[in-house]
Amino acid sequence: MTSEVHTESIIRVEDLTVAYGDFTVLADVNFEVRRGEVFVILGGSGCGKSTLLKHMIGLHEPVQGRILIDGMDIVTAGGDDRLAILKKIGVMYQQGALFGSMNLLENMQLVLSEFTDLPVEAMKQIARMKLKVVGLEGAEYKMPSELSGGMRKRAAIARAMAIDPMILFLDEPSAGLDPVTSAQVDALVLKLSRILNITFVIVTHELPSIFAVADRVVMLDKESKSIIATGTPEKLRDHSEHLSVRQFFNRQAETQEVRRQNA
Repeated sequence: MTSEVHTESIIRVEDLTVAYGDFTVLADVNFEVRRGEVFVILGGSGCGKSTLLKHMIGLHEPVQGRILIDGMDIVTAGGDDRLAILKKIGVMYQQGALFGSMNLLENMQLVLSEFTDLPVEAMKQIARMKLKVVGLEGAEYKMPSELSGGMRKRAAIARAMAIDPMILFLDEPSAGLDPVTSAQVDALVLKLSRILNITFVIVTHELPSIFAVADRVVMLDKESKSIIATGTPEKLRDHSEHLSVRQFFNRQAETQEVRRQNA
């Protein structure tokens, strides 16, 4: 966990309600992400973690609520305003989402060509620099199929960083990785956070990663369809008023007592 104190909000989620038809996934969700912190969204299966992230990056429109990215509402923004917001964020999807028919350099250039008017050689130079930052120097002509799982994750992070975003959204960055490789990804997140002051919003349920990188977390609950806990991982593990939260952080199975408490 990082030690720097962050106070200024860079993301605000206000009164967010998300539904698909008559099924409500999240109801009246409120929280803020502070500039420069590593912020983790967690919870059990089906609680709406990835759904929340998709709304935060503007892929879906909520039933109600606002999502302010550096003061601009991504829910209502259009045209140049929406483009300005999208330039401030980068996204690493769970499976990396690299284009299999393109090498890493081409994957990077695709993002740069969409958001900039730079000449090809300048885009190549930037792509190489970003790959070097994530430890993939010399791998620019490799195809995604030639990479290990950890290398694909790092390549996806490099692509998400292509246009120097203020915020990086990572969806399950440790999923499918062995413990050593997962720890390497955690170390990369901390490096980028500390050196480049990038704000991270990470969806994960991997406890070692949460304790390694998170400044703060919010825990979603499937039953209440909202946030049941906010704070540092250590505080929630040891002092949360919700027994189910403490059990999540201590890897304990749910008991009848937990179900009675959360009823």
